Parts: sequence; C-alpha cells; structure tokens
Amino acid sequence: MIIFRYLAREVLTSMFAVSFVLLLIIFSARFVKYLAEAAAGKLDAGVLLTLMAYKSLGFMELILPLGLFIGILMSYGRLYLESEMTVLFACGLSNKQLLNYTLATSFFVAIFVALLATYLGPHGVNASEKLLAEQRNRTDFETLKPARFNDLESGKGVTYAESISKDKKTLNHVFIAELAKDSKEGVPTILMAESGETIIDSEFGEKYLLLKNGKQYKGQPGGAKYETVEFEQLYQLLPEPDYAITKRKATDGMTTLELYQDDSDSASAALQWRLSLPVLVMIVGFLAVPLSRTQPRKGRYGKLLPAILIYIIYLVCLNAARGVMDNGSSPVAGLLWWIHGVFFILAVVLYNAPRWFNR
Repeated sequence: MIIFRYLAREVLTSMFAVSFVLLLIIFSARFVKYLAEAAAGKLDAGVLLTLMAYKSLGFMELILPLGLFIGILMSYGRLYLESEMTVLFACGLSNKQLLNYTLATSFFVAIFVALLATYLGPHGVNASEKLLAEQRNRTDFETLKPARFNDLESGKGVTYAESISKDKKTLNHVFIAELAKDSKEGVPTILMAESGETIIDSEFGEKYLLLKNGKQYKGQPGGAKYETVEFEQLYQLLPEPDYAITKRKATDGMTTLELYQDDSDSASAALQWRLSLPVLVMIVGFLAVPLSRTQPRKGRYGKLLPAILIYIIYLVCLNAARGVMDNGSSPVAGLLWWIHGVFFILAVVLYNAPRWFNR
C-alpha cells in the first residue's frame, strides 16, 4: 500500500502539472479571442471568466487522458533513470503489481473523465451557448458607459447618456447622433430625449429603443434647411448585432439520456464517444507502463516522443471513427470500440514483449 501511494502520488502530481499547462495554453488562446471581442464591444467583459469556466469543462475531458499519459511517462521515466524502479523491483514489486497500481490510479481519473463527458461537459456547452446567446442579443445601448460619448456599431454615429440603470435597460438624458450616410433620409440626424428604454416586440421579437420627451433634428450642418420634431414617444428599431456564435454539433449539448433515447446516427456516435473516453483513459494508462521503461543511460525522455506519437494516432483514429459513425457510413458497427481493441492489443504486446523475446 505504501508503494501504491508513492506511485500514485508521483503519477497524479505529474498529471496535474501537465494538465494545468495544457489547459493554460488552450485557455489563453481562447481567452485572447474573447478578450478581443470584449474590446470591440461584442461581449461584456464581466462574463469572460464565467464563459471560460464553462468552456474548460469540455477541454478537460480530452486534456486529462493526455495529462495522465504524459504524467506516467515522466514519473516512471524518472524512477527508471534514478534507479528507484530497480530498487522497487528488488524489494519485491513485480511488473504485474506495477501495472495493477497504475490501472488503479487510472481508474479514479477515468471516473472523473466519465463525469465530465456524460454530465459536466454537456452542461458546460449549454451554459456557454446560453451565455453567448444573451451577449448576441444585446444592443449597442446595453454596452454604453454612462457620462461619456460612445461609438455606435461600425462607426454609424455616437451616443451619450448621463446615467444608466443597473439593468442596462433605461437611459437618462440621451443624446444620439447618426451620420448622414447611415440615416434613412441621407442627412445627419440628432436625437435628444429625457429618457430611453429598450423594449422587445412580443409578437416579432424585435428590439426597439423607446425615447421619451425629446426632440429630433435633421439637416446638413451649415445649411438653412432643418427639420425639428418634438415628441413624447419615439420608437427606433435597433439593428441586430454582427456577433456570430460559432456553430457546434447539436449533439454536443444533449444530455446523455437524450442521446440514448435518440435513434439517429449522430446521437449514437456522440453517445459512444462519451462512453469511450473513460476507456481511453484506462488504455493509455496501460500503454504508458511499457512505454515508460527506459535504461538510465538512454535518458529520461528517450521514449517520450514515440509515445506521444502513438497517443496522437490513437486520438486521431477515434475522431475519424466518430466522424464516420456520425455520417452513418461506418463499415462496421461500433467502430470506436474496434479502435480501442486494436490499441489494447498493442498495449498487451508492448507489455509482454520483453518476456516473450527474452525466453
């Protein structure tokens, strides 16, 4: 049990370190993208961390298997390099026990990956899509900063509000200036109102800005022809923002139960993919044990590159199999499980190769 705890601690420490670095790389790349959209006014900066937290749930289900794989390679490679593994074998640890200890550690990781794949991941997809949809439905007037001039979308004009309510729906002492090329009459338009609020047409779902108690001025600067209109209420149709949500597969946000009840090829492929991720964890844990064997003179990372290449081939084959199953053109039933079987046999061969060829 002491040896098991020692090996498990070494593996899990390396796994968490590798997974953190991988997550940080992916997180940073995606965060920069959303940060640019927030700077352009397409996203509220206050939702960025929440959005990334939801997105991270989907990232982790693929990062953790790779983190475990590299973690085993690095931790066991160090033990072989520093002759600690030789001492453990001399004290009675067998290759079978080493494999069993590794698979036991992998099993706990597989349970967490199963939770991510079957529940937390789909929940994160739905929550992030809902949050992005809310951001997409915002208007220019919901992103205004009070007591300062703000550019309207695509430079169509400027607007000003002395103060804004907490729910971002009501503006006080509003000033709006539209450029000539963007106004309907082809002349600059200036609107001044005591207040304004965003309302939604219940029948068509269109958004309007309702301005109250104000004046509208139309005319060319420097010209004598001006049109002035006083109003108690004025409705202005708000354009749809140009923020587009990245398309995703419909099955990504479906619960596992919904996938099970759906008879379509895409639902079947998505369900098998989710169920196969914990199996991936167990098989890569098995693969890592023979691949981590190294001689002290060969260095700690002698087999790291070939091992990662095997993992990449494994994952690419699984993704390709899911795509084929998703289109309903799979030549055999359960193609994902055939691929798992092939790499399980590879793990068995690599594990037993020294014993078979040294007879």
